[in-house]
Amino acid sequence: MCKLESLSADHDRLGFDCGSEPLNSYLRQTARQHQTRGISTTYVLVEEAAAITKAIIGFFTLNICQVAAEFLSEREAKRLPRNVPAVKLGRLAVATDSQKSGVGKILIAAVMQTVLSVFDKVGGIGLFVDAKDEYAADYYKPFGFVPLPERPLELFLPIKTIQDSWK
Repeated sequence: MCKLESLSADHDRLGFDCGSEPLNSYLRQTARQHQTRGISTTYVLVEEAAAITKAIIGFFTLNICQVAAEFLSEREAKRLPRNVPAVKLGRLAVATDSQKSGVGKILIAAVMQTVLSVFDKVGGIGLFVDAKDEYAADYYKPFGFVPLPERPLELFLPIKTIQDSWK
């Protein structure tokens, strides 16, 4: 059984490998600093019965952002102020030995639940992610993410889509 936790010193960051050095380095060297400074929060998926130093199966990082409505589709942008609040999925990664096993879907579901919780308290229009390449962009689309006009690697998941998926 797996559980989601906020990143702490109890997690084995050095042992994590997702096959992407920038993501590995972020988790190992930067994630805790950003969390301490309030820049972002990193959540890790671990085995519930893990040892004291818990191996990380996957992780994601969220932060609050502000988006210029002009970058959204015309349908989304109408009746919005110039700048709108949202949440940014900064990073998402799955350990190589857990890839293609559904862990990514578990993480995306946890992201959506977290976003709903945040928006229930402070509001916002949805979730944004900057895909590192077309392969990553294609990964997010089945979850309801849509590319921004003229920015195909920047994707948006409207809060309504997230709410509808949890009814």
